[in-house]
Amino acid sequence: MITNDAKHRILAAVDARFDDQLAATAELVNSPSRREHEEPAQDLIESHLQSLGLDIDRWAIDSPELKAHPGFGPSTVDYTGMTNIVGTYQPAQDLGKSLILNGHIDVVPQGPEDKWSRSPWDAEVADGWMYGRGAGDMKAGLIANLFAFDAIRHAGFDLTGRVHLQSVVEEECTGNGSLAALLRGYTADAVIISEPEEDALVRANVGVLWFTVRVSGNPTHPREMANGFNAIDAAFEVMQALRVLEQTWNDRKGEHPYFEDLDHPINFNFGEIRGGDWPSSVPAWCELQVRVATYPGTNADDAWAEVEKCVTDAGASSHPTFETVLTPNGFYADGYVLEPGSDAEALLEQTHRDAFDAELTSFTTPGYLDGRVFVNYGQMPTLVYGPVSENIHGFDERVSIDSVRKCTKSMALFIAEWCGIDES
Repeated sequence: MITNDAKHRILAAVDARFDDQLAATAELVNSPSRREHEEPAQDLIESHLQSLGLDIDRWAIDSPELKAHPGFGPSTVDYTGMTNIVGTYQPAQDLGKSLILNGHIDVVPQGPEDKWSRSPWDAEVADGWMYGRGAGDMKAGLIANLFAFDAIRHAGFDLTGRVHLQSVVEEECTGNGSLAALLRGYTADAVIISEPEEDALVRANVGVLWFTVRVSGNPTHPREMANGFNAIDAAFEVMQALRVLEQTWNDRKGEHPYFEDLDHPINFNFGEIRGGDWPSSVPAWCELQVRVATYPGTNADDAWAEVEKCVTDAGASSHPTFETVLTPNGFYADGYVLEPGSDAEALLEQTHRDAFDAELTSFTTPGYLDGRVFVNYGQMPTLVYGPVSENIHGFDERVSIDSVRKCTKSMALFIAEWCGIDES
């Protein structure tokens, strides 16, 4: 256990540099790191890691090993120019426990900017919040990882355990970035992922499948509609069938620990729809982009088989020319549960209490998290824990500044206790 004096010095170091931390967060929000456009933002992260004196490893995530892994999500973009960055601190004497501090650099699209009350990219601060796409999910947490680590040295201490600071791509669509980091050989005694999690710890989260459903019809002139087959109408039949499957899976929530008390843990989202070629032609095709959630313990292959059967059955009973093709095109991920009782969780309870003067709570989320990579494939206790945010993936996304400060303090104390410090 570190001394009270060391705690006070570390907490004071976070406060002393918090203005710099907010400035670094704003600079990162200013860099729109949407999919396939993450590299300028990764350049900023690399410059921060270099200033910390860390050993830098930056690599394109494309590899045969990644594509062959059972946790790989099929990708629709070129990985040869998309990079992960890891900065490693290796102590002179490796006496403490090791730690990964993980975060993702990618953000979702901002949507119509005229629906925002301010620019998605200006990182405006107002009334205790920082606004902007990615401010909450999860650039505030990514920068907090760096400043929590650096607070120990600004307090005058050296860590005695190895630390890997990771900035990964692809969290919002496949999870392949964190998987690539694991396959690169980065492991530790524990992991913290500073996602926007309401000052709480994630106990469990769902798996996710992304796929395209392409429905084929029979085009005719509208004057002969009865002789044709409308693929857009048929796509709505597919959607209705998937809604029935969604309800069936939700009805099973009592069979899944940590999900039984959620109102609607399994959500199917139709994120995009497009089809047809001409207003005066019965449409020959329609495509749906679908996101499906699954329970932890449900293998992605088994869930996929149920989805395929559901869609195929919907077509078989409808029309002789009803054809559907399903193609995975993103997440193909199992969910996970963080089992209670780890030393890492016990320590986070302590450091959270020190920073917030409140007890740590945990909850289950129906969203995807990269924790599944480290828990399912690395067998590492993974603490997904981060600041209060609002409207993530929506208009006027924002993160609480006070929450960021306290989470940074909690993580800094965790790093010091977990990895050990040289107080001499």
